Amino acid sequence: MAKNLVILESPSKAKTIRKILGSGYKIEACVGHVRDLPKSNFGVDLENDYEPRYITIRGKGDILAALRKQAKAAKKVYLATDPDREGEAISWHLMHSLKLDEANTERIVFNEITKTAVKKALKEARSIDMDLVDAQQARRVLDRMVGYRISPLLWKKVKKGTSAGRVQSVVLKLICDREEEIEQFIPEEYWSLELTLTGKKGKLTARYNAGDNGKVELKTEEQVNTLIANLKKSDFTVQEIKQGTRRKKPPTPFTTSTLQQEASKLFGYATSRTMRIAQQLYEGVDIAGEGTVGLVSYIRTDSMRLSDEAYEDAVSHIKSSFGDNYLPEERPQYKTKGRTQDAHEAIRPTAIRKPDDIKKSLTGEQYKLYKLIWERFIGSQMTAAVYDTLAVKISAGDTILRTSGSVLKFDGYLAVYSKNEDSEKDISIPPLTENEKLTVKEFLPAQHFTQPPPRFSEGTMVRTMEELGIGRPGTFAQTISTLMNRGYITKENRVIYPTDLGDIINEIMNEHFTNIVDADFTARMEDDLDRVELGELEWKSIVREFYPPFAEKISEAEEKIGDIEVKDIESDVPCEHCGLMMVIKFGRFGKFLACPGFPACRNAKPLHEEAGVGCPVCDDGKVVIKKSKKGRTYYGCDKYPDCDFISWNLPTGEKCPECTAYLVEKGRKKRIIACSACTYAIEAPEKTDD
Repeated sequence: MAKNLVILESPSKAKTIRKILGSGYKIEACVGHVRDLPKSNFGVDLENDYEPRYITIRGKGDILAALRKQAKAAKKVYLATDPDREGEAISWHLMHSLKLDEANTERIVFNEITKTAVKKALKEARSIDMDLVDAQQARRVLDRMVGYRISPLLWKKVKKGTSAGRVQSVVLKLICDREEEIEQFIPEEYWSLELTLTGKKGKLTARYNAGDNGKVELKTEEQVNTLIANLKKSDFTVQEIKQGTRRKKPPTPFTTSTLQQEASKLFGYATSRTMRIAQQLYEGVDIAGEGTVGLVSYIRTDSMRLSDEAYEDAVSHIKSSFGDNYLPEERPQYKTKGRTQDAHEAIRPTAIRKPDDIKKSLTGEQYKLYKLIWERFIGSQMTAAVYDTLAVKISAGDTILRTSGSVLKFDGYLAVYSKNEDSEKDISIPPLTENEKLTVKEFLPAQHFTQPPPRFSEGTMVRTMEELGIGRPGTFAQTISTLMNRGYITKENRVIYPTDLGDIINEIMNEHFTNIVDADFTARMEDDLDRVELGELEWKSIVREFYPPFAEKISEAEEKIGDIEVKDIESDVPCEHCGLMMVIKFGRFGKFLACPGFPACRNAKPLHEEAGVGCPVCDDGKVVIKKSKKGRTYYGCDKYPDCDFISWNLPTGEKCPECTAYLVEKGRKKRIIACSACTYAIEAPEKTDD
């Protein structure tokens, strides 16, 4: 008897679906995309209104042949790929590759892999949504145009194998611009002043706020000492006491972006690692006593919506575990930004399975991520945390001091989600009365320096991409991974740095393709793709508008860059293996020495170029340019390990006029000379050809 055939992407997902649907269905996986634009050529017919030329992906022939045979014998074919643009496009490609009969083929989508969701999807089977497919086609064609037209120029200018991407180039620019901002940053000194005071019933700490006193911020130690001298002559009186309450709202349910950010912050997970683990939880895990079960809903989403069933499950659990006072009076509602893909839900558990109940069936990282998703989901449906607050205003002559405290009154959602947020400790203040006299016990001045903006972590990079509208939930992790794999960025201690190669690529893109690296331009294009998905815009209209001016830019760049041949430069270092003089090559992390006898001789080693200055630590050493294991440039002494000098910035060979420490050169576009130890900094003189 003929069976129904269900085709989806993942073998792991197939295993879970097979358990749900039983013997009446044949479940098979196509293992991802089956058709794509060819790698060997442009793949877009410019003479035929930008028609894409799809071919079968290498290695998929046998899979398609087997699926074709099963489809012919099937009673009905259901295409069950992921519920997003890419999944819709895979189903469409399967229709063409397998030559499926539209009358006998239907598309099913489910937000979670559970019996209820899959059965419901079968009842609500539909035809393929061509608006979703066209949105994916537009993205694919635009990405191909950028990648395949710019990459050959980069090969000429930099080295073979370099390439550019539509979204990656914008992200690379953000990272390079941030690095430039950090290098050009000049710290400024400022001071703070706290006082330890005692009243009738205890000790408290108050602070001086410049804004309260109509004066500028404390900039120097002299200003602080003058203020302290004046305060020593003053009487301290409690002028005003304000009591109140503060409500701290629960967090929203997870989207792809917020899950990646939180896993990065709490666990140090790379975005790619978070998505790999989340995919396992979505596709199904073998749970003792249950079999293979999908534990979380679909993981590529920017929606915070929850189904009625999921909401009721959360309410039932909160009532039974915490009580009615932990439930808000009304169901939480969440504001969304822009064109959220609200066909999806937020990332949530598929059932109220407590993390500890299934811990033994999960790997360590699966347990940590599932627990995070579970607690966030439950916490998001609970009441706010409530704090009792106290604000005290203290007068000391003409000067105003302030202190404040807060004590948790009702934990609300913190009963579930407290350890996953920045800790907020209770700050108690002893009982005070207005006009009460206070005594100063100690003045606590502190020197500070302004800090440059922080480098991006993967989590903050994802948040920035989301805020700027660059890419979509399913592309954030892939974009960062691609830049890492190409050697354009590197990561050390969880923060992202551009490599030398990344700087070069970014410089070329900025010079010749300003719109491609413009965040607003890319965000507008994402909005247009959303309009295609909603049926408001025809997909080729985006391509028709984009390509002609882009092609002109390519032509201009080709003329400016010209046919540059990057020849290997012969060094004065002989190869210790074969005697040939080694040549300088440009690799993923910059220049290195390699034997020209390759492949017969494969000798290669780091190139330590001289920086042109003496070592600022030892007398007879020279500063050389080195590379860290992650590809960052740094400067060290050629006498290492006898001399351990190391610096991320190039020493100038001169001493600081204020503290005699060595000076360094910072910045790429706008250069400054700064002290390596104190805040001294001046604009660097222009370089001459002499």
